[in-house]
Amino acid sequence: MSQEVRQIVRIGDTDLDGFKPVAYALTRIRGIGIPTAYAICRYLGINPSIRLGQLDDETIRKLDWAVRNLHQFAPGWFVNRPKDPETGRNIHLLGADLVLAAKRDIDLMKKLRSWKGIRHNLGLKVRGQRTRTTGRLGLTVGVAKGKTAAGGGGGGSK
Repeated sequence: MSQEVRQIVRIGDTDLDGFKPVAYALTRIRGIGIPTAYAICRYLGINPSIRLGQLDDETIRKLDWAVRNLHQFAPGWFVNRPKDPETGRNIHLLGADLVLAAKRDIDLMKKLRSWKGIRHNLGLKVRGQRTRTTGRLGLTVGVAKGKTAAGGGGGGSK
């Protein structure tokens, strides 16, 4: 191919590396993983192994539309926010919207004083993990270094 490769391609408000294959370049967008990137490529009929910078403007425009409107053609179980509590629709969030939605969800749990909200508030494990030995913060408690035996060796006699 004698076509020039673009170094940076902007899709979904994110600058992507034009030298990477399409499927792996799309994973740099927050909210798009490898399976989602392959699904978008399959839906648009794009070869996921060609470089992103080799695509023409029309294909990049279609790719940008598909990334932003994934909820319109993907099944409800595939999107990252099925049955959104605010709207009740299946939506797929990207970038800063995804981070802000997660923060809003945690703040709502704290406000409702649900079990998960209380655990978040206290800075403890939320998803049922054990806390006896892990997740400790602050100084070490219960472990004391003893003095070594006189003579420094501590190994005993021959």
